[in-house]
Amino acid sequence: MTPRRPIRRLLPPVLAALLAACTAQAPPFAQLSGMLLDAHLDEISGLAASRTHDGVLWMLDDGGNPARLFAVGTRGGVQATFEVAGVAKTDWEDIAAFELDGHHYLLVADTGDNGGLRRSLQLHVIEEPASLGEDARRAPLKPAWSIAFRWPDGARDCEAVAVDAERGEILLVSKKRTPPELFSLPLRPDDEGLQVARKLGVLAGVPVPDAEALRANERMARIRHQVTAADVSPDRGRLAVMTYNEVLLYRRRGDESWAEAVARKPVVHDLPWLPQAEALGWDAEGRGLYATGEFAPAPLLYLNPGE
Repeated sequence: MTPRRPIRRLLPPVLAALLAACTAQAPPFAQLSGMLLDAHLDEISGLAASRTHDGVLWMLDDGGNPARLFAVGTRGGVQATFEVAGVAKTDWEDIAAFELDGHHYLLVADTGDNGGLRRSLQLHVIEEPASLGEDARRAPLKPAWSIAFRWPDGARDCEAVAVDAERGEILLVSKKRTPPELFSLPLRPDDEGLQVARKLGVLAGVPVPDAEALRANERMARIRHQVTAADVSPDRGRLAVMTYNEVLLYRRRGDESWAEAVARKPVVHDLPWLPQAEALGWDAEGRGLYATGEFAPAPLLYLNPGE
């Protein structure tokens, strides 16, 4: 007959198991924040969290639509639409929010070039409106300043633009090159002439299609890992880069340059299904990211990087 084990000897492992079961699980990387149901949001190509209005995401759509910005809540509802005057809209592809000299700005990137035909591209810096009310919407927004630029060695498509205001630097990531290239421009150029983007390096660790994916559908396999959006975290510690398939996080150490940061392999998170994922931006606190796609209706995701 097997002797009975004293109950007190069983208590520690039982309690440990119960405590482990009760421990809060880490949240998933992607959570549903809301839905974009408005038909006007069917071609969203960029988003940025407002630094002026709590719970507001600024969004823009790409070529073929009026020059406008949408103020959208984190549940996906449109709160206001602003016309942008004094600019030509060729192919708007990203938007970034930043603070400079006590003012809150939005940078609109007219940098799309699917055909590789554009000789120059434009960036427009617009001060965030102080109000989203009807009176404020009557007057169109106008750029505080604009930047015209070209690439140093021929045309390329670019859908990912971010701002590091403390360094006075605009970061641009090419879309179709392998590996993707990182370029920079001054946020406040010394002159109003045509600027030339400066190549900083290439992004390490961007996934490439495997042999099986290439055999199944070579064209789609190559497209899935093209870069479609980027954003610098408010604390300037991380650069988030999105492809159609994943989100990559590059961490900056100390005061090193972004060229040094992207030369190291990033943390890579797979995206859940998101139709034509092209819009990504950190929340105003830098805890997580919002992301959506160029389609309506589309999910608005909140991404938790967990670091």
